[in-house]
Amino acid sequence: MPRTREQLEAWERQFLAPYAQFSADSRGRKYPEPPPTWRTEYQRDRDRVIHSRAFRRLEYKTQVFLNGSGDHLRTRLTHTMEVAAIARNITRALRLNEDLAETIALAHDLGHSPFGHTGETALNRLMADHGGFEHNRHSLRVVEELEQKYPRFPGLNLSWEVREGLVKHYTAYDHPARRADFAARSSSLEAQVANLADEITYYSHDLDDGLDSELLSEKELNRHVRVWRQAARQVAKEYGVLPDECRRYFIIRCIIDLQVRDVVETTERHILRSGVASADDVRLQPAPLVDYSPARRRLNQELRDYLYTNLYFNPVVHEPNLRAVRMLEDLFHLYLKHPGEVGEHTRKRFRRVGRARAICDYLAGMTDGFALREHARLFTPPGSAGILPASEAGTAADRGDFRPPKNKRPKPPP
Repeated sequence: MPRTREQLEAWERQFLAPYAQFSADSRGRKYPEPPPTWRTEYQRDRDRVIHSRAFRRLEYKTQVFLNGSGDHLRTRLTHTMEVAAIARNITRALRLNEDLAETIALAHDLGHSPFGHTGETALNRLMADHGGFEHNRHSLRVVEELEQKYPRFPGLNLSWEVREGLVKHYTAYDHPARRADFAARSSSLEAQVANLADEITYYSHDLDDGLDSELLSEKELNRHVRVWRQAARQVAKEYGVLPDECRRYFIIRCIIDLQVRDVVETTERHILRSGVASADDVRLQPAPLVDYSPARRRLNQELRDYLYTNLYFNPVVHEPNLRAVRMLEDLFHLYLKHPGEVGEHTRKRFRRVGRARAICDYLAGMTDGFALREHARLFTPPGSAGILPASEAGTAADRGDFRPPKNKRPKPPP
């Protein structure tokens, strides 16, 4: 006989830790729905995220290298899948709710802009007078409003606990769980795990892409990055001489294993010391319980600093992203002056959320390739073989002497 939702919920009660977030204790959804038959509430949420259009678009959004730079370089989608895998490993070790942590991890970048964090910075600057832009909060907007798949409600109508996990940056005063006689300060342990899994994945796998692109070298990493040096020694001791690709893979795997082990052991000590006995006890804690040890955090900071200097701000990575971002800025200003160039759905939202916010939402949803093609369509003069430099194109649009073509809708992303 198939297992019912009630049986799955009973399994959680039996095997998960008492401070895990049980699916049967969910605070529910904004729009009430009949409960699923064969899935828990968080399993239903996970499936809704995976089937969303925003999730599919992550395949064509920049992680570090501009999308399309290389067949083996990570995209925002492969990064997301790796975060979900690490989140499941940590929650399984700590006897937390894997389904909830995985769902938060899969949804955490749904609101990410094209062109990576440089694109996010550009949108935040463009929206400085309209509430700014931050991709975590925009992920919440995607699942609550922008996805349009269901006939009876906007968004995906995800459970409260998943939506709580998508908003990382809040104070004790604006935490979504804050209510009468309940001054929440932290999120569920599952949300905290997903947050830290993102960091583990980001820096460890960016090492892999940096080496694959030959912008980083093992020799320099051995000289300047202790986490690399420690892992390299461990791999050499255990396996001896390995081919280059295999050796690099095992070193990075070793780095991730060391990070995960440190997080599990440190978090277990924090949980025992705190005395929490329920998920709401966790939310009352003044600081997150899921964390690295101080020694591991110092090592991670060293790795982070090295990657910023030698990879993220390397001209090979940074300059193409900056050029692409200038195109994003051009599009923002042009759409403000020529709103007929955005889709009908976006135009309908002008009155409700404001023109700038609706256009920002439209730009944030674009893939890298779609944004580049839009810029080429709108800023390439007839008969020209290339794209105008972004600064020149922006000047033309700002002067108001640019006349965009009428009745030409953008082509869909690949």
